[in-house]
Amino acid sequence: MLEFENVSKSFWTGTRRKVILDSVSFRVQLGRSIGILAPNGTGKTTLINMMAGLEKPDEGVIRKSCRVSFPMGFSGGVANKLSALENARYVANIYGMDPDYVEAYCKWLCGLGEYFNQPLATYSSGMKGRFTFALMLALDFDMYLIDEGMPASTDVEFNRKAGDILREKLRTTTMVIVSHSPSVLEKYAQEAAVLMDGQLYMFDTLEEAKQLYDYQTQG
Repeated sequence: MLEFENVSKSFWTGTRRKVILDSVSFRVQLGRSIGILAPNGTGKTTLINMMAGLEKPDEGVIRKSCRVSFPMGFSGGVANKLSALENARYVANIYGMDPDYVEAYCKWLCGLGEYFNQPLATYSSGMKGRFTFALMLALDFDMYLIDEGMPASTDVEFNRKAGDILREKLRTTTMVIVSHSPSVLEKYAQEAAVLMDGQLYMFDTLEEAKQLYDYQTQG
């Protein structure tokens, strides 16, 4: 379970205070994947980073009683001066997994060819996104955090394989997917919420969440 209790978070933009969460409480139960709709600029990346433990709340408590992933595509956990091969083995050791397995899994999914042995600093943003996504899927978590769905990639084979793996993982894991697009959430989410004006409004279905989201963003 992942729980937020009276959590507040805001930033000073230089001209005003931008409120991301204002004394918000909610739970994500294992076995019920949730999609969170959030218009651009409302703080969806900050929210997902707080779930991962990468950012701390200003007030309130965040509790985790399960293994929660780093956000898909998060590059802070890899070293640009190292190759994908070296990063895969290093992160595998951190999480207590077999480095040979994690290396082979990432190599198979990424499809980076000879670049797999080159420093990440030489990668395009798409290549790096594919590697960090593959690395996340190679590790064992109870809950996976995904910011804006699949990484932007023109590699059709990668998109197909990664999409199939995500759907398969839904059978045994829980996902939290944050996006400004309802269509991104339809494939994976069983419950839904809307992040807006510092509050998180929870709904039993995505259709209910879309009604509020459409009213607020189009009204």
